[in-house]
Amino acid sequence: MTYKPFLLAATLFGLPFLGLAQEKFAESITATDLEKQLRILAADDMEGRETGTRGQRKAAEYIASQFADMGLKPIVKTDDGKLDYQQHFTLYQKTWGDFYVNAGGKRLEYLKDFLVNGLLYLPTETSYETVFVGYGIGESNYDDYAGRNVAGKAVVMLEGEPQTTDGKKRLSGTDEASKWGGPNGWRAKNLLAKQKGAAQVFIVSAESAETFKQLLSQRGAMQKRFNRLSLKPGAENVGSVGVFLITSETAATLLNTSTDSLRQLMATLPQAEKPATSSLAGSVRIKADRVDEKTESSNVLGFLEGTDKKEEVLIVSSHYDHIGISPDGQVNNGANDDGSGTVSVLEIAQAFAQAKAAGKGPRRSILFLTVSGEEKGLLGSEYYADMNPVIPLDRTVGDLNIDMVGRVDDLHQGKSDNYIYVIGSDKLSSELHKISEAANQKYTKMELDYKYNDPQDPERIYYRSDHYNFAKHNIPIIFYFNGLHADYHQPTDDVEKIDFKLAERSARLVFYTAWDIANRDQRLVVDSHKQ
Repeated sequence: MTYKPFLLAATLFGLPFLGLAQEKFAESITATDLEKQLRILAADDMEGRETGTRGQRKAAEYIASQFADMGLKPIVKTDDGKLDYQQHFTLYQKTWGDFYVNAGGKRLEYLKDFLVNGLLYLPTETSYETVFVGYGIGESNYDDYAGRNVAGKAVVMLEGEPQTTDGKKRLSGTDEASKWGGPNGWRAKNLLAKQKGAAQVFIVSAESAETFKQLLSQRGAMQKRFNRLSLKPGAENVGSVGVFLITSETAATLLNTSTDSLRQLMATLPQAEKPATSSLAGSVRIKADRVDEKTESSNVLGFLEGTDKKEEVLIVSSHYDHIGISPDGQVNNGANDDGSGTVSVLEIAQAFAQAKAAGKGPRRSILFLTVSGEEKGLLGSEYYADMNPVIPLDRTVGDLNIDMVGRVDDLHQGKSDNYIYVIGSDKLSSELHKISEAANQKYTKMELDYKYNDPQDPERIYYRSDHYNFAKHNIPIIFYFNGLHADYHQPTDDVEKIDFKLAERSARLVFYTAWDIANRDQRLVVDSHKQ
C-alpha cells in the first residue's frame, strides 16, 4: 500500500487518528473469528455459564487467557499484591431457612403445601388472626373490605373475581378481566391488602388440586434455576407482607372451618351481586427465616494503556454469564445472550491491541470489561461500578456495552438484516450521539434503530443491561442490541442461529465509535440528563 505523505508523517510522529489505519484494524474483526470464538464460549462444556458455577469459572478463565494472548494488561490487585485479569467477588444466595405455617394443629411447609411470592422475613414465629375477605376487591360498587378492620391480620381471599350469570366479569361488564382478575390480579389485591394494613395475604388458588401440585413442582424447579443472589448478606424487607398461594383445604384450616363448609361458601361467591359477609376467622403462626449461602464469581478485565491521555479510560463491556442448565438437563448455551457480545468485545480488544502493536494505539486507555452476574440482576457491573471500580469512575469517559447482537428480531424479519438498536447514546451526552451517528454514516452504514431508546417503551431495555450501572453515575453510554426473539433464555439459543456478518458489522461500529472517543482531543461532554 502506498501512503500519502501526510499519512506517513502521522505514522512517524505516532499520531493515532489515521483513517486508513483505523479501517485496517476494524477489518480484522471478522465473522469467521467471531464464530470461532463463540463456538468455544457457547459450547456445551461451558455448561451455560451460570453465575457461581463451574461453567462460569471456566468461561472466565478462557476470556482471561484471550486477554493475556493479546498482550492486554491485568490490573486487578490480589491479596498477595499480584495482578490478575479476574476481579473476584462474593455473592450471597438468599434461601429459606426454617419456613412453615402452623394452623389448626398442622404444620404446613413451603413447596409442599403452599407457594409464596415476594420477600418475607420472620426470624421468630409470629401469630396472626386470620379473616376471610371474599375476593379481596375494593371498588365503590363491590368492596370486600367494607366494615372490616384487617390491620395486623392475615387475610384469606379467593383468586379471580365475580361474574354475572351470563359469564361476564361483574366489575368490567365484559369478557375482559378487571385489574382484580387475570394472571396479575394478585398484585392489585396484595397492594390493597397492604393499604388496609394486612400483615399477610393468603390467596386461594382457583386451580384443581392436581394442577396445584404441578405448580408446586414447577416453582421448586424454577427456584433452583433462578436463585436470588445479592452482593450484600443479610435478610431484606424485614416484616414485609408475604403473598401465599394455597388450596381450599389449607384455607379451611386457616379459617378454623371444614373444607366442605368453605367450599359451599366459595360456590356462592362467583355470581353473587354483593361481597360475602362471612365471619370466618381463625389464627395462624408463621416463621419464615432466611439464610445466606456464599458463592464466588468474577468479572474479567483486560487493560490497554493509552498514550498522552492514558489517565482517561473508555470501557467496552459485555456480560459473559448466562442461565446455566435447565431442570431437564438441557444446556442453555446463550450464544446470543450474551456470548455474542462477549466475543465482540474480544475481537474489538484484539483490533486495538494490533493497533497498539503497530504504533497506532489509542490516546486514552481502554478497559475491556466482561462481567458476570448480569442474569442475576446486573450484579457484576454493580460490583465494579458501585463497590470496587478498579479505575476511578471520575477517570472513566464512557461505556460501550454489547448485549445480544447477531440475531434478527421479529420486528425486522423479512425487512432488514443490517440494523442495530442503539440505546442511550443521547441520554447523557449529545456529543456521544453525534459520534455514533458519524461513525455509522462513514463506515458501517447500518440502520440505527432508536425504538428502545424511547423512555416510554414498555420493555425498558435501557435499564436492563450492564451499561446502566455506569449511566447512573453520569458516565455516557451506548447499549448495542439486536432485539428479542423466540430463543431468548431457551436451550435453543445456539451458535447456528447467529448471523455472524451482522455481528461483524455491529462489532465494527463499536470499534469505530470507540476509536473516535479514545482519540479525540477532549473527553466526552456530559450535557444531557434524559434518563
